[in-house]
Order: sequence, then C-alpha cells, then structure tokens
Amino acid sequence: MSAVSYFESIVVGALQGVSELFPVSSLGHSVLLPALVGGNWARDLSIGKDSPYLAVLVAMHVATALALVLFFRRDWARIIGGLWTSARDREVRTPDQRLAWLLVLATIPVGIAGLLLESLLRDVLGKPVPSAIFLTLNGGVLYAAERFSRVRPAAKPARAEETVDFSAEETLVLRAVTVEEATDARLSKLGVKEAVLIGSAQILALLPGISRSGSTMVAGLRRGLAHQDAARFAWLLATPVILAAGVLKMPTLFTPENSSSLGPALAGSVVAFVASYISVRFLTKYFETRTLTPFAIYCGLAGIGSLLVFTL
Repeated sequence: MSAVSYFESIVVGALQGVSELFPVSSLGHSVLLPALVGGNWARDLSIGKDSPYLAVLVAMHVATALALVLFFRRDWARIIGGLWTSARDREVRTPDQRLAWLLVLATIPVGIAGLLLESLLRDVLGKPVPSAIFLTLNGGVLYAAERFSRVRPAAKPARAEETVDFSAEETLVLRAVTVEEATDARLSKLGVKEAVLIGSAQILALLPGISRSGSTMVAGLRRGLAHQDAARFAWLLATPVILAAGVLKMPTLFTPENSSSLGPALAGSVVAFVASYISVRFLTKYFETRTLTPFAIYCGLAGIGSLLVFTL
C-alpha cells in the first residue's frame, strides 16, 4: 500500500482531533473522507490490517489521549492520587477515591471487547457504506437522547425552618472547591452499575460511524446526568482506553514497511494534539448550556448524504 503523505496526514490529523471528541465518530470520518475525495486519497488512506494509514491513525489517537491528559491534568492527579490512597489504605472514602474506582470498573468491558472484536469489526465494517449507515444511526441516537432523556431534578433548597444560623459561630476558613471538583463529586455518586453501563457504551464505538463520546454521553444522559457532567465523564472514560489501545498498537508504526509514514504520522499527530486540545476546551463550555441536537442533525445529514453518494 502507498505511504500516507504529509498533506493527507495533516488533514486527517485535524479531522481526528475534532471528531474524536465531538460526538460524530472519528473512525467513521476517517473511512468516509478518503472515499469521498477518491483518487490517491482512497488508495493511500484505506483501512486494512497492514495499512500504513491505520498505523498513522493509531499515532493520532495517542496524541488525542495526551491532549486529554494535559487538559484534565489536575483532575487526573487527584483521581490517580485517590486510587493510590484507596489501594494503600484499603478503603473508599473520598469522592476522588470512589470516582477512580468507578473509572477503573467502567473501562473493563470496553477493554475486553476491544481486544476481542476491534480488528474483526474494523476489517468487516470499515468501509464507506457501513460507515455511512452507522453515522446516520449515530445521529438518530443523539437526537432520541435529547428528546427522551431527563436530567435528575436538583436537590430542593432548604426551607426557612430547616436553615441553620451560623452567625454566632466561630468563623471557619474553608478551602474553595473548584467547579471541576464539584463535578467530580457529583460523578462519584454514580452507582457502580450505572458507571459500568455508561462505560460499556464505548463498545458501540467499535462500529465505524458510532461516536465514542456520543454513545457514552447518551448513556450518561439516560442515567440522569446533566450534559456537562455526561461529557466530562465521557472524556475521563475515553482517556485511558484511547491511550492504552494506542500504546498497544504503536509498535506497528515502527515496522520497516511503515518507515516512510513516520514523518507524516508525527506531523499529523501534532495537528491532532492541537485540534483535540482546542476541541475539549470548546466543548466543556458548549455543554454547560447546549445540547447534542446540532451534532445529531449533522450526523444524520452527513450519513444520508454519504450513503447516497456511495450507493447511487
């Protein structure tokens, strides 16, 4: 197979960085874009078992995971610290400790499924028509989630007679709690079953056209999470999965047959890193007040349009 060019890698890197975190399926777009462009792109960027393009995509996924680690570095420091102290003291007491174990348990199903099914599903379904169909379905699922999911009602404010007057008490100096810590404290209250179900939704992303972040967010919304909490949990869940899968497959990039793709892979990975970091910064603000509906409409239109192109 032909080596991936620098220009192709840079374009795909930008696409990967955005589509991995936006709920629109990076794998689906990585299949559809080359097929739609045609020519050298369709030849160079064909997903297959020994494809240089696949090795380049692996490097870009690692870059996306590193961007997530950088963006959530303070959160991961707290979560990893919580996991360490919980294992050391053999207790689960703080929100950070509980959230750490929820993330561990919630990533086990997709890890097992990825090892068993990823190559099979990619080789069989990693083609334009199935990708277009799944992208359309992805849009339908996102739209249905917005129509039928309900956020858990917020706790009712205390009544006047239940309010405690602290005016006569000695003033205490308390450490300010960040928005991120407050969000993680809410996520830590998820039940184990709920967290595992949400994490298991990532298995659907093995189908090209189904979004990892989108499926996980939908599962979170169905369990009553608010959009910003569902998005945050989705990205925290995705980080170790993407990073582990990427590191496991990185050696394929350094085989002799892929040596000519090393430079383009590095260039594309840098672009993917930057695009991912910008994307997660944008989306954390976006989901504070907005919904999945625009992404649902896009996936539906892009999927149906692509399907018409490839079947007519």
